[in-house]
Amino acid sequence: MSVVGMDGDLLKDGLKRVQAEIDSVFDAFLPVPSDTRARLVEAMRYAAIGGGKRVRPLLLVTTAELFGVDRTSALRAGAAVEAIHCYSLIHDDLPCMDDDDLRHGKATLHHVYDEATAVLAGDALHALAFEILADHGTSSDPFVRSELIATLGTASGMNGMAGGQMMDMVADEEGVTYDLQAITRLQQLKTGALLSCAVEMGAVLGKVPVEGRAHLRAYSRDIGLAFQIADDLLDVEGDAQLAGKALRKDEGQGKQTFVTLMGADQARDQARMLVDQAIGHLSSHGSEADTLRALARFIVERDR
Repeated sequence: MSVVGMDGDLLKDGLKRVQAEIDSVFDAFLPVPSDTRARLVEAMRYAAIGGGKRVRPLLLVTTAELFGVDRTSALRAGAAVEAIHCYSLIHDDLPCMDDDDLRHGKATLHHVYDEATAVLAGDALHALAFEILADHGTSSDPFVRSELIATLGTASGMNGMAGGQMMDMVADEEGVTYDLQAITRLQQLKTGALLSCAVEMGAVLGKVPVEGRAHLRAYSRDIGLAFQIADDLLDVEGDAQLAGKALRKDEGQGKQTFVTLMGADQARDQARMLVDQAIGHLSSHGSEADTLRALARFIVERDR
């Protein structure tokens, strides 16, 4: 992480705390059984515990705390979003998708276990996300639980992450050419939907009416695009050892990205503009939103 100063300290502390807390939530939800399901649960734990920056849970928890939500409830909802993210990474890494060997600096799940176990582990993490959200312990309000489930379902399905992945796959397999508008739409679905969902779910837990969430939606939309532009820049300019995964893949596959369409300098300027814009959307909040502001800056300054 390359953010420095007070923002950097605030974000570092926030990420460190939420990483440990999300690991604890997963640990509680994933005890290893003493029967032949053990391999599946061990694989789920391998993917979910001890890896990743936990940006999505931090977004959710910090947003929820703006509205006085109990941290335990927010962490449970954050773990649900992270379970969807983890499942997507497991499936992304499979030979039938991106065929990657490394994730978060360690061997991908299908290499440690096997492809069939990896598929099942991803499926089970997907199911776990909605099990957590439907549980009374996440919220005592059935309407809140229902909206949380609907929000995450939309963000992870054909109108969100999975739809964006399909657009990406079609471009790879069929040589479809996307212009900047189409690439923006692809990334709003593939990457941005789950980031936006985390912010939205924090507001749902806080029982903020839909009309009161416009500024948060604008914030999350802008950081979602900035996040992907930064990712594209990292693929071209980053250090694979720091990133903990293979880089230069987009160029090798001839993929169209924000960098190939805009050039590195213009893409970097665009990401910074989006971050400034995102921070501007938080002007109605005081210091309680400083972690969200720091997170926005981190997105364009990160080195992994």
